[in-house]
Amino acid sequence: MEAATQAKHDSVRVLIVDDEPLFVEMVEALLATDARIAVAGRAKNGLEAVDLQATLAPDVTLMDISMPLVDGIEATRRIRERHPKACVLMLTGSSVAAEIDRSRQAGAAGYLTKDRVGSQLVEAILDLGRR
Repeated sequence: MEAATQAKHDSVRVLIVDDEPLFVEMVEALLATDARIAVAGRAKNGLEAVDLQATLAPDVTLMDISMPLVDGIEATRRIRERHPKACVLMLTGSSVAAEIDRSRQAGAAGYLTKDRVGSQLVEAILDLGRR
């Protein structure tokens, strides 16, 4: 197997869930700089996230908390209910303790504020994706 094909096969597959297109593009651009990570898909709300989790089976789902239709916390709860081994990393602009608690209760594996995405996202994905 060629090295590039092997690297793609071994990469951590990520689903990005956020209703802000510019943020999604920024995250995709950031992740594209690391060959160990591959973007499997994107969703713009919690309902799409639940559906794509089932069809794409990503290693890590990056989930915004505040979204239309179904918020990220409820989407995480539904995903973990249907796919107990699914790994969800919450992304938000807020560090409110109540949101962190609700995210963990819903089954999120971790929580990262959007102001830390540039410095900590890749390592967080790799850590969670290799578990």
